[in-house]
Amino acid sequence: MTQRLHLVFGGELVSPQKNVFKDVSKIHVVGMYPDYASAFSAWKAEAQRTVDNAHMRYYIAHIHRLRDEAAAGSSTEEFGG
Repeated sequence: MTQRLHLVFGGELVSPQKNVFKDVSKIHVVGMYPDYASAFSAWKAEAQRTVDNAHMRYYIAHIHRLRDEAAAGSSTEEFGG
């Protein structure tokens, strides 16, 4: 069974109209979640906690979409393989 991992993270943006973080070193990593429902719950809690700051944004990244486990890895991925 494939895991469907989701990362919830956020931080202060340069402008509310752009998805550019003001300071990448201050990105708040909320956590990694095994399903969308729990990730959404964590995202919603952080978004509501920071609702008074228009520059704060939180996101859900679908980590399971970043990699196809069936595809062969590159040599850098396999450390010299």
